[in-house]
Amino acid sequence: MKFSPPLQSATLIRRYKRFLTDIETDDGQQFTIHCPNTGSMKNCSEPGSQVWYSTSDSKTRKYPHTLEIIRVSDKELAGINTGRANHLVKEAIEIGLIKSLSGYRELRSEVKYGKENSRVDFLLQDHPRRKGKACYIEVKNVTMGMGKGLGLFPDAISTRGTKHLRELIHIASEGDRAVLFFCVQHTGIEKVQPAWDIDPEYSQTLAEAKKAGVEIMAWQAVMSSRQISLAREIPVSLTRRSQ
Repeated sequence: MKFSPPLQSATLIRRYKRFLTDIETDDGQQFTIHCPNTGSMKNCSEPGSQVWYSTSDSKTRKYPHTLEIIRVSDKELAGINTGRANHLVKEAIEIGLIKSLSGYRELRSEVKYGKENSRVDFLLQDHPRRKGKACYIEVKNVTMGMGKGLGLFPDAISTRGTKHLRELIHIASEGDRAVLFFCVQHTGIEKVQPAWDIDPEYSQTLAEAKKAGVEIMAWQAVMSSRQISLAREIPVSLTRRSQ
């Protein structure tokens, strides 16, 4: 996924009211931009950090600029625009990068499904060797790095995420494929674990989903001011870890 034009660089002043961020450009201008992340952004919202933002040409937006990437731990990059995760996963599926999700002739987005009035991020259908079985994929964006290559999800209590896990468990019980896909927009994360101490209900449900046949995978992204793309699969561990 390429940025056109390339992202612009600035310094983070503060992130507040969930969707707002104040920044300062290299020439000293200060203004407010949109922050497209509903989570806590734990460990990736430190004031003074270098950030990169995109600019929309829409005339109706109150805040035409959008926060995209932040530098964390002085050397790693984190993509905090959660809306990019689905685009990255869709692109990777369409080009055949993710072998376990390739071969389906039909890909649909935001399809109603399940028992709790949900919408699945992606529905893959019509695979010549899977005997009519569909594949339901929920995507979650991971940015909370804890050091030593470890990333945790979620970074705040996620009742919606737990609901999605229940839906995937039901899909698996019905005989279709159910996939939880961690899109890791953090160049320093090499392994993903559930954040047991932040959201024990989500973490426990994730463990139950694994036992019920839900496939859990994580792919790490590489990123720059010009583009972001998924690069490699990384392991997921359900081991409980105290933060």
